[in-house]
Amino acid sequence: MEETCSLFKKDEFVSLISGFEHIVRENESLSRFTRLNVGGVAEFYAEPTSIEELIALVKRFSEHDLPIRMLGNGSNLLVRGTGVAGLVVQLCAPAFCTIEIENNCLTAGGGTQISHFVAAAVRAGLSGPEQLVGIPGTIGGALHNNTGAHGIDIGTWVQSVELLTRAGIRSTRDKHSLSFSYRQSSITELVILSARFQFESEDPALLTRQMQKQWIVRRATQPPSEENSTYIFKDHGGETAAELIDRAGLKGTRVGKVEISDKNSNFFVAHPGATSDEVIQLMELVRTQVGDRLQVQLENAICIW
Repeated sequence: MEETCSLFKKDEFVSLISGFEHIVRENESLSRFTRLNVGGVAEFYAEPTSIEELIALVKRFSEHDLPIRMLGNGSNLLVRGTGVAGLVVQLCAPAFCTIEIENNCLTAGGGTQISHFVAAAVRAGLSGPEQLVGIPGTIGGALHNNTGAHGIDIGTWVQSVELLTRAGIRSTRDKHSLSFSYRQSSITELVILSARFQFESEDPALLTRQMQKQWIVRRATQPPSEENSTYIFKDHGGETAAELIDRAGLKGTRVGKVEISDKNSNFFVAHPGATSDEVIQLMELVRTQVGDRLQVQLENAICIW
């Protein structure tokens, strides 16, 4: 069992959530928000319903000098069993999940699911996002990590991003003040409120067929969605992390109730009863063995809290 105790005494923050009781919960288990379905609790967890509520909440916790973290859909997140101090915010309310299309530009809220982003673009005949079909996550998380597939990254299409700092200040940055590289971006602000993208036009029927083909390929090369599994390491050079793990002879390796997927070795599968510690132990084992046998140092693609 993961630890589920609060990281702080409740009476230390009696007035902290005053006025936010309708959107803030204490000692919220984060395991159900992650693809691996493991991990401890967030001392405070919030689902604001508007940008105004989000700003007020961020300011309150910042004034108390407490940590604030943003949670997407947990597709590349591992939460330690000891849990997370401070506040975890998830932007799942409709106010943060809007999609607007004008000519060849699409504006999406930071909480928008990538799947909805892809579907909207394809329907509108906007070329590019169909390559991202089947990738889990939100627009905010995808931009922070510069999510991509088939040599195309989401940062390629960015025109501007609206942000919120830890001090609760809104700002907008255009593409000239942003930089994107392999699985990372220069965005360090706390929240991505929305982003504007520009694409080339294409026949929606053609994009639909391409999207369907990409979806078939992705499903054939990844564990089924009903498994508690997620992508662990970044690819290295011209070789995928999965290929490196296979070459090191680690396919199927297991620690406790966590094992390397037999469908794609860069995915770990957490079986019922698995813990975060077992995931971390398996990661370290793989990293050490690939380093010793192939002289390659794998980097985490998954974020660990």
